[in-house]
Amino acid sequence: MAKKGRLIVFSAPSGCGKGTMLGEILKDKRFRCSVSATTREPREGEVDGVSYHFLTREEFLRRVENGDFLENAEYCGNLYGTLRSEVDPYLEQGTDVILEIEVQGAMQMRKKRPDALFVFIAPPSMQEIRRRLEKRGTETPEVIDKRIAQALDELKYAPDYDYIVVNDALEDAVADFFSIIRAEQLRAELMSDHIEEVIKNA
Repeated sequence: MAKKGRLIVFSAPSGCGKGTMLGEILKDKRFRCSVSATTREPREGEVDGVSYHFLTREEFLRRVENGDFLENAEYCGNLYGTLRSEVDPYLEQGTDVILEIEVQGAMQMRKKRPDALFVFIAPPSMQEIRRRLEKRGTETPEVIDKRIAQALDELKYAPDYDYIVVNDALEDAVADFFSIIRAEQLRAELMSDHIEEVIKNA
């Protein structure tokens, strides 16, 4: 029987560099990032079906009613969610699937998929979050203030995750993520088959 993939829930406030981190992590072809669905407008350069599945609010809510989502939540006035079709088929094939989702959705996943691995990406400081958001140049000062307030609220959920990675230096944060993955692979319950084989062949 083929080994199933691991579901990895990956959350961070805006400005924590999770997109850049994921870009580095996904160079490793053992991982696939689920493409979330959202009702927000596409940003410049974003592609439907690649960056997000862009849905109208009506279509999104209809698919919620149909049970198409593993989780869904509202964030800064827009709906976000993870479609089952983006996760389960790949786990069955043995691929580790990363869900880049907000804390509300992550807490839903904690109840629905308690066997998933939960990783929270934290900033070195709130000042650094503001600096990164301002550097983007894509949002008004009012929106940035709203995202800062949201980030403070999200940080309160960090202790509910399995691991917290501080993204101060990108290379170190990515290395920390891979260290977590390796440590998880060596958990005793996952290595029991090896121990049984050693004893059997003694």
